[in-house]
Amino acid sequence: MTKPGAGDEPAVDVLGVPRAADGGRGESTLTVVVAFAANVLIAVAKTFAAVVTGAASMLAEAAHSWADAGNEVFLLVAQRRSAKPPDPSHPLGYGREVYVWSLFAAIGLFAVGAGVSITHGIQELVHPEPASDFGVAYAVLGVAFVLEGVSFVQASRQARRAAARRDRDLLEHLLETSDPTVRAVFFEDAAALVGIVIATAGIAAHQITGSAVPDAVGSILVGVLLAVVAFVLIDRNRRFLVGEAGSPELHAAAVRALLTLPEVARVTQLRLAVVGAGQVFLTGAVDLAGEPGETEASHVLASLERRIAATPGVVGAVLSLSEPEEPSLEP
Repeated sequence: MTKPGAGDEPAVDVLGVPRAADGGRGESTLTVVVAFAANVLIAVAKTFAAVVTGAASMLAEAAHSWADAGNEVFLLVAQRRSAKPPDPSHPLGYGREVYVWSLFAAIGLFAVGAGVSITHGIQELVHPEPASDFGVAYAVLGVAFVLEGVSFVQASRQARRAAARRDRDLLEHLLETSDPTVRAVFFEDAAALVGIVIATAGIAAHQITGSAVPDAVGSILVGVLLAVVAFVLIDRNRRFLVGEAGSPELHAAAVRALLTLPEVARVTQLRLAVVGAGQVFLTGAVDLAGEPGETEASHVLASLERRIAATPGVVGAVLSLSEPEEPSLEP
């Protein structure tokens, strides 16, 4: 049997899930760039307002926005480094870099955003300071809400399209997706919008009552909100770095696709390991049709591996022969 060349073999769509043309990387980058531009403008405005008004909640919001802007830099680095092609030292590519840099971003959100907000709020409770120029604070928060809304709409649009392609609801997709950038931007922007509402309420209560306590409590609440978001993002990136399997829907789609191949009689083992945003490595065991001899079977398995690896989102595949007593997998 002559071993066919890779160019003669049609790819096998083992994932069977509709995907964006570039795996969504281009849209994820746009989402991060929009968020970065919005957060830099917001951070500058909030810092100015915090200096002018002396409001604790405004300082917490400024810390939040600077943390978010710094996080977007980490996310852009994550996009760039994870897109590097495979090489001899990294045969499966650099896809998991996206989780390393996204983890740094989440830790930064916790340390800078949550840490500064909570610490300053506590200090304000212990040593209250009067605030002034409340109109400046309201104007800046209003502009910030609009800019954060623009970024949130972009992240929501991307997430909803991806969720629809996989027949998931939005929250389920955001928690399960292997793309950490859109998850980070969505949750950070959502937290920012809620934080602006909290800060506005705290500053208004400060203005009405003359007491700095509501403002300080607002700062602490913003910090707690950021800490919760940071923990969620840290946990998701940790799981993908440790090694998480592909979703059950991907697993079932891969089994179905393999069973449609004339060379495959049955599938007894299949593992999909996530190795990057929208990237998996496939290993499995199959029973070949026709009981080929050892040499022919090795050529058929090699051909299948090449065809599977040509699927967008599959960085590699390793197949072996099934043991006769192994039960078959059902799609």
